[in-house]
Amino acid sequence: MTLEGPLLDPTAERQAASRPRLPRPSSLDGLTVAVLDISKPRGDVFLDRLAERLDERGIAVRRYRKPTVARLAPLEVQQAIVDECDIVVEGLAD
Repeated sequence: MTLEGPLLDPTAERQAASRPRLPRPSSLDGLTVAVLDISKPRGDVFLDRLAERLDERGIAVRRYRKPTVARLAPLEVQQAIVDECDIVVEGLAD
């Protein structure tokens, strides 16, 4: 599935901010992937398997976790992802 158009960010604005999508990398080789657990039940199961599969392919993975699903990731977690990783995968599950 390919998503087209801008990404709408509904957080804290009276009107959703429109942001252009960043281009996808052609390969994950040489990149570091952030795996963000948003603290939904069983999300860690999915992300554990994803991290395992990426590791099998020699792709660097860094794990992060939000303390609760109900809030944004703390700024220090957001900043660590920006500083340490090239792309991020956020896991949703139940």
